[in-house]
Amino acid sequence: MTVLEEIEAFLPCKTPERWLENAVENPELLLIDHANCEKKAASTALNLIYRYVDNFDLLNKMSRLAREEMRHFEQVIAIMKRRDIKYEQISASRYAVQLRAQVRPNDPDRLVDILIVGAFIEARSCERFARLAPFLDSELESFYRSLLKSEGRHYQDYLTLARRKASEPEIQERISFFAKIEQDLIETHDTEFRFHSGPMF
Repeated sequence: MTVLEEIEAFLPCKTPERWLENAVENPELLLIDHANCEKKAASTALNLIYRYVDNFDLLNKMSRLAREEMRHFEQVIAIMKRRDIKYEQISASRYAVQLRAQVRPNDPDRLVDILIVGAFIEARSCERFARLAPFLDSELESFYRSLLKSEGRHYQDYLTLARRKASEPEIQERISFFAKIEQDLIETHDTEFRFHSGPMF
């Protein structure tokens, strides 16, 4: 099984076709929010590094992840600059906010949930890169395909770290819990297009 096949099996649903149409219709917003997502992913990794200083495996994986996400951020804003797309402040999507709202408050449960949410965010990003690539111009198609390997590894890193902090039955229970929320966020309609939004009418 390839990493992409593993991710597709992990996610509770496919990205709706209508969202793909929304993305093609909103190329500037797609890139602006993609840049924001890369920044947020790096910030999440750094926050984990600061909070869990005694977990060397986490420190190493999150350090590498933060560097890669910032490199992706640099690549996205370079594409935006070449296309004369202004980098503006836009509101965040409900996706990550609502997933993280369900994280349990106390450790070690808190860390387990944060890691599982991270796995879902990275998995969905990877799935969307793969689904979107064929519908984009050649530069963006090549770029999004180039991200699949690292984003797929980020999903695996988050899930591996979670499995080292809890039993497999607990991990599966929490994955199922977040999967239901994730599916609802992906399939229900949104009023604004974002990289992790649901489809717009």
